[in-house]
Amino acid sequence: MSDLPFRSATELLAALDRRETSSEELLTLFLSRIERLAKETNAVVTLDAERALAGARRCDEERSRGERRGALHGLPVTVKDSFETEGLLTTSGGTPELMGHVPARDATVVARLKAAGAIVFGKTNLSTQAMDIQTYNAAFGTTNNPWDAGRTAGGSSGGSAVAMSRGLSALEVGSDLGGSIRIPASFCGVFGHRPSYGIVPTRGHIPGPPGSLAAPDLETAGPIARSADDLDLALRLLAGPDESRGIAWRLELPPPRRRGLSEYRLAAWLDDPAAPVDTALRERLEDVVGELRAAGAEVDTEARPGFALADNARLFMRVLYGSMSSGMPEAQFEKLAARAAALAPDDDSFTARLTRDTVQTHREFDLAREERERQRARWADFFGRYDALLCPAFPTPAFPHDQAPNIARRTLAVNGAPQPYLGTLLGWPALSGLSSLPGTAAPVGFTRDGLPTGIQVVGPYLEDRTAIHVAKLVAEVSGGYVRPPGAA
Repeated sequence: MSDLPFRSATELLAALDRRETSSEELLTLFLSRIERLAKETNAVVTLDAERALAGARRCDEERSRGERRGALHGLPVTVKDSFETEGLLTTSGGTPELMGHVPARDATVVARLKAAGAIVFGKTNLSTQAMDIQTYNAAFGTTNNPWDAGRTAGGSSGGSAVAMSRGLSALEVGSDLGGSIRIPASFCGVFGHRPSYGIVPTRGHIPGPPGSLAAPDLETAGPIARSADDLDLALRLLAGPDESRGIAWRLELPPPRRRGLSEYRLAAWLDDPAAPVDTALRERLEDVVGELRAAGAEVDTEARPGFALADNARLFMRVLYGSMSSGMPEAQFEKLAARAAALAPDDDSFTARLTRDTVQTHREFDLAREERERQRARWADFFGRYDALLCPAFPTPAFPHDQAPNIARRTLAVNGAPQPYLGTLLGWPALSGLSSLPGTAAPVGFTRDGLPTGIQVVGPYLEDRTAIHVAKLVAEVSGGYVRPPGAA
């Protein structure tokens, strides 16, 4: 039983069905671990223990009568604190004005977990308003990497990834706009899936503001887990039109394109001058390609999807910051607009681009969206020849905590050279994000210094199950979830 909290959700569901454990026992185990490891991990920041225990007992009684609510019957799960939860505090990373926000309804993904029989018993930490690639905030503090407490767990879904890595929950749901699922999954050595844009409703996610009805551009919600099979299971339950579109629309995700690793046509893009990859990470990913080839896979390391990474990054920046500006307070927006107007015409620095993109006109934003459609067409042509692309999820392994207050001026060292901190989102995370493609992060071993390495599998639009299947096969050859050292 000592390995119980580290098993996959699929394995835990089987254990529940075999009566090896009960929902109440499993939930009690997770609650005790959260309490014992709170200072070390700081991953789960809000609990709903009393209601959850009552729900677990009810599920156990139903199971004893042969009744099942759904595929996750009695499974204790947590969700990122950016998703609204009925009757349970929701702060989106300790946002001051939300410290008393107790929603009257669940976010759509939370409602779907509950409808499948899951017991949502807690909320996991994130950066304030999901606006950082690290996880810390003034209200709840810093979430540490489970492999090195001096390093970040990644963000914004850092608490979600740590909860999976340290065996604090059976399954997690995070959100990803610019890498917020894939980055922490890679840093913490677990699996994470950013779905094709639009297939999982984001209603009830903060940001935008509570009560928002319009789905933010680029924003997705998806699972984080200890196995690829769990990603597939969760996605089947979470994906589908919301209640307004469900009147007429149905979603049926196609099965994986191939059956085995040797049947897949894979491409690999492991480094690029526009987004340099840390040598320690690149060397491990190159080894992964070699391991896949030795296992019979066909991997083309020269194939590219018909565009330069730098151009994709620039376009992603235009769409990202243009879409985010609507949630900005009016006074702050006006200040940025004045700053943009005062910029020298030839100032093409990262800060200048960020400022201009945030206050761009509607016409400029529409032009960027048209170019994005052309980018999607290039991808479609690429996926006519290849089944999936392997690439980094981020240019480095987990890096040391950096909480300097001016996020726009932070830098991140890559091979000893400083790179714009926010600019690191514009290379590898943007590959799938810009074009609405599914991206799956899979753990593939460790650097020579013992830090987890993740690889990103970019799949064709709406072929999420192909991306997840490739991630599973790659991890079986080159890695998979490993319990952190000393974790018990």
